[in-house]
Amino acid sequence: MTVESGKRQDYIDWDEYFMAVAALAAKRSKDPHTQVGACIVNEQNKIVSTGYNGFPLGCSDDEFPWQRDGDFSMTKYAYVCHAELNAILNNSGQNLKACRIYVVLFPCNECAKAIIQTGIKEVIYLSDKYAKSPNMQASRRMLEAASVKMRQLKVKHKSLTVNLDAEACE
Repeated sequence: MTVESGKRQDYIDWDEYFMAVAALAAKRSKDPHTQVGACIVNEQNKIVSTGYNGFPLGCSDDEFPWQRDGDFSMTKYAYVCHAELNAILNNSGQNLKACRIYVVLFPCNECAKAIIQTGIKEVIYLSDKYAKSPNMQASRRMLEAASVKMRQLKVKHKSLTVNLDAEACE
């Protein structure tokens, strides 16, 4: 016999929840071209860390370049720390072995190295728009060799609304 509980049926699942946290973290990025967020989750579905793409601590985002083109030292690529690496570095000392990382954009080869080294077991991503680029192919090759699962998230909810109106919470 089934008992009607009366609970909501339209709640989001764990994958959408953690990807939404990654997408919300991306909103902290000051990069005018690409905003990426990451969320690391342990086996108990507890958030271990988050990160977004930006400059390292102490490097002012008003003094370093956000440009994509030109001499390498005058572009963001020489300075920006990716969301995945920031999430790994922001971790408060917990073991990341067997964790999952949710990321808005498939990780590059440098982030893949850090993911593998920390023991993260699965990468869940939204977009793989640079899949054909050499560094993404290298990333995928390393992740496969290290038996890190990769999965593109197919969401049921294309957008979620966060209401920060205090009165709405009463």
